[in-house]
Amino acid sequence: MSKIADLYIRVSTDEQAEKGFSQRNQEEMLRKYCSINHMEIRNVIYEDHSAKTFNRPQWKKLLVNLKKHKNKVDLILFMKWDRFSRNAGDAYQMINLLRKLGVEPQAIEQPLDLSVPENKMMLAFYLAAPEVENDRRALNTFQGLRRGKKEGRHMGMAPYGYVNKATEDGKKYIAPEPKAATQLIWVFEQIAKNAFSTESIYQMAKEKGLRIAKSNLWVILRNPLYCGKIVVPKYKDEEARWVDGQHEAIISEGLFYRVQDVLDGKSRTYRPKVRTIENFPLRGFFQCPQCERKLTGSKCKGRNKYYYYYHCDKLCKWRVNSEIANRIFIDQLNKFKPLEPVKKLYTAVLLEAYREHTGIIANEKRKSLEQISEYEKKLSVARNLLVTEKIEVDDYNLMKKEYNGIISKLEKQIGNADDDKGNIEQLMNTGLENLLKLGEACENSSLADTRELIGLIYPENFTFRENQFQTTRINEIVNCIYLVNNRFRAYKKGI
Repeated sequence: MSKIADLYIRVSTDEQAEKGFSQRNQEEMLRKYCSINHMEIRNVIYEDHSAKTFNRPQWKKLLVNLKKHKNKVDLILFMKWDRFSRNAGDAYQMINLLRKLGVEPQAIEQPLDLSVPENKMMLAFYLAAPEVENDRRALNTFQGLRRGKKEGRHMGMAPYGYVNKATEDGKKYIAPEPKAATQLIWVFEQIAKNAFSTESIYQMAKEKGLRIAKSNLWVILRNPLYCGKIVVPKYKDEEARWVDGQHEAIISEGLFYRVQDVLDGKSRTYRPKVRTIENFPLRGFFQCPQCERKLTGSKCKGRNKYYYYYHCDKLCKWRVNSEIANRIFIDQLNKFKPLEPVKKLYTAVLLEAYREHTGIIANEKRKSLEQISEYEKKLSVARNLLVTEKIEVDDYNLMKKEYNGIISKLEKQIGNADDDKGNIEQLMNTGLENLLKLGEACENSSLADTRELIGLIYPENFTFRENQFQTTRINEIVNCIYLVNNRFRAYKKGI
C-alpha cells in the first residue's frame, strides 16, 4: 500500500528575493519525489512566513487538519530541514507531536532516520547551518557598512534634503536637493537665532513647503550629516566618533553647533509656542510693567470694529492698546538708525574690527589644529603600547576616552569659528542701508522677519513705562549707533 503525504512548501518574501527560492520549484521537486517513490499526495500547503517559530498561519491549519484526520497521513515532506524549522528545540518538540499523530516529517534533500539517536546530531546541524550562514552574512554586511562610514560615505537611502546619485563609473553618493536643502538651511538658521520656539519654526517651515513630520525634523536637527560629518557608532572597544563625509554639507559646522546649544538649553530664552497673529508682533518679548510676567494678546469687539490689546492674565490686569504699543515701538527703533553723515565711518570701523577678528580666529584655528594633531599622535602612541602589551587595556581605554574628548572639543571650537568667504564690505554696506530703514523694515516685513528683527535688537525681554520701552540690555552694535548718533547731534549743536 502506497504512503500518503502532505507537501509543505515554505518561502519567505526575503528568501525568495535573496536566494532565489521559489514555491513552484519546490512543488515540482516534491511531486517528482512522490512519483518516483510511489507516494500519494493528499494536500499541498504553501507558507510565506519565517521558520523561526511554528507560529505560522498555514502550519497551524495543517496541525488542526492532522488532528482531525489522525493516522490518515503518513508523511509531511519538504525540501530541506530549514523549510521545517530553524530552531532545534522547537523542531524536536514538533517532531514528537507529529509522531503522536502518526506523521513522520522528512526532508527529501536531507533524509534522516530519526529513530537512530545519532541522527539527531545531524538534524541539529541541518537546522543550525542556515542560521550560521545568515549570521555570517549579516556580520559581513555590518562590517561593510561600518567600513564605508569610516571612509566618510553615507550608506543607504539619501536622508531628507539629499538625493541619491551615481558617477559615470557607478560609484554612489548623495548630493543636496536644492529646494529641500534651502528649507533646512532656513530652519537651522531660525533655530540658531533663537527668536522663535522650535514648535513655531516647524509650523512656519510647513507653510514654506517643508514636508516632513515633526519627529523627523528633530532627528535632522541632531544629525551631523548635514554639516558634512558621518557618525561611526560605538563598536566593541571603538568609541563612537565623527569623520569627515565625502558628501557636500548643507550647513556649516558652526551653525550646527549653535543649533545644538539652543536645543540643549545653553542659549535658550523663552519664546512663545503659540503662533503670534499679525496684531501682536511683540508678544513673547513684552513684559508686564507691574508684575513682570509675559504679556499675551487678545481682541475685543467695539461698536464698529475689533480692538487689540496686549494684557496681563494675572491679577494686575494691566493692558495697553496694541496699535499704540506697536507705534511707540517703531518710533523706538527709528532712534537706532545710523545717521547718514557717519555711515562711512561705521563701515570703516566695522571692516577694521572684522579683519582683526578674523585674524584672531585664524590664529585660534591654527592652534586648535596643532593641538588635535598632537593628541592624535598621543592616541597612536597609546595604541602601539597596547599592541606591544606595555600597558593594560583599561589604561588604554582611559587614555583613549580622555584624548577623544579633547579632540572632540577642539573640533567643535573650529566648527564654531566660521569664516565669511563673501564680500564683507558689500555685506556691511547692505546691513547699514537696512539699518537706515529699520522702522520701515519692521512695519513692512513678514511677521517672522519682524520678530527676528526684534529678537536681534532686544536679546532680552522689554517692558513699557510712561510710553517708553525699557529693557535691561539691547544689541551692543545698535546701542553704539544710538550713542554715536546722540554725540553727533550734540556736536552739531555745539554742546
